[in-house]
Amino acid sequence: MIKMKKNFGKIIGIKGNIAEVEFIGNLPAINDILISESDPRIKMQVYVSSRQGSFYCFVLGGYRDVVRGMRVINSGKPIVFPVGKGLLGRVVNLFGNPIDGKGQIKFDSLEPIYYDYGSKINPISEISILQTGIKVIDMFCPLMKGGKMGLFGGAGVGKTMLLTEILHNVVGTSEGKSVSVFAGVGERSREGLELYEALQKTNSMHLSSLIFGTMGENPAIRFLTAYASVRLAEYFRDVTKNDVLFFIDNLFRFAQAGNELSTLMNIIPSEDGYQATLESEMGLFHERLTSTDTAHITSIEAIYVPSDDLLDYSVQSVFPYLESIVVLSRNVYQQGLVPAIDILASSSGSLNPQTVGEFHYEVAINARNILKRAESLDRIVSLVGESELSKEDQITYKRARRIKYYMTQNFFVAEAQKEQKGSYVPLETTIKDVNSIIMGKYDKIPEDQFLYIGGISDIKDADQAAYTNN
Repeated sequence: MIKMKKNFGKIIGIKGNIAEVEFIGNLPAINDILISESDPRIKMQVYVSSRQGSFYCFVLGGYRDVVRGMRVINSGKPIVFPVGKGLLGRVVNLFGNPIDGKGQIKFDSLEPIYYDYGSKINPISEISILQTGIKVIDMFCPLMKGGKMGLFGGAGVGKTMLLTEILHNVVGTSEGKSVSVFAGVGERSREGLELYEALQKTNSMHLSSLIFGTMGENPAIRFLTAYASVRLAEYFRDVTKNDVLFFIDNLFRFAQAGNELSTLMNIIPSEDGYQATLESEMGLFHERLTSTDTAHITSIEAIYVPSDDLLDYSVQSVFPYLESIVVLSRNVYQQGLVPAIDILASSSGSLNPQTVGEFHYEVAINARNILKRAESLDRIVSLVGESELSKEDQITYKRARRIKYYMTQNFFVAEAQKEQKGSYVPLETTIKDVNSIIMGKYDKIPEDQFLYIGGISDIKDADQAAYTNN
């Protein structure tokens, strides 16, 4: 075997966008970037040792031109990403290159996408609720400031639209105190364009940074885009002291990209077919989304549910890190109720008297009990009809339907498609209205009057005068 210079390696194997590189002399560190000696466009990141003196590497650029025997130089540095307020209002890729046609990015510094804080993080214990203006979320799945929320659902049930609406409502009303970082991991470029246009129309783009590794990119790009996005969020939290709203769409694609890479590296999978390192990858990602004593990172994560199966292992690996779990249901969506959230399947650790207050807690629990009772009556109604229920059960069933209808809402980001003005509903209004429905104040108002309103005050005064018990 020919002896090579120090810091040089030779490609001895290629499989997809994974290259196996052999080193003689100084070995590279994990995450170091290797550059082709003959073609600087070809770059790869050292990921894991394959055997003594050899490493599996992610080929990040020009992988179609990689050949066996090619010599690579170890740069001794990891991937770096540009950070700074110049990224607000911009759309970039994993390497910080602009993809929005607005010219070069102005940045403050280049930072490695992996960062070990050690003892530098001073977590906070402050507890407060971050209102989203979306009735069903604020009522039943409140989002903690500095917490983590997961939006779970299969294909086409409205995860991205709900994610975008939360971004618009929170960042757009923060008066410059908050910024958002959006990680587009493994989704369609069309959806990225739609998001960009929606943020432009709702005047939220100037406070947002979008980092995309779309479905058409190789799995290494998709996988690493999540870490680059976290690095920018950390910068806003630690350097500019901004509260950060961090979004990722879609976290399942992050897990899927890791699985593709693991397969190419011939790593033995776990029993369910996913990579054996899935849990540690999820842990490394989530532990960086931490609030400090100076600023918060609040994360909202869209998670695709394969075949609508919440027991899928990639989905289950996310649950331990979330305070709020929002489940979007295909059955609810098919009923024409948007957002299509299954209230009984969703939950939040923040829904307790100490965090949200006694009144909010009691109203939410009473509403859930009514919905649960109505669900148990659905079978009877489908067989013999609603009229065969007892008088008490009929009242419960109808109030449950009013609660479900009341929880529908028009979104600002869907105004162009639906031609209906979006609504932001304060939490106090939602609690008061739901309590009034539970108490029977609006039993005589037709159920369809509750569809796609803001507060109940949106129902015309004349209608209320005609239908209320007063």
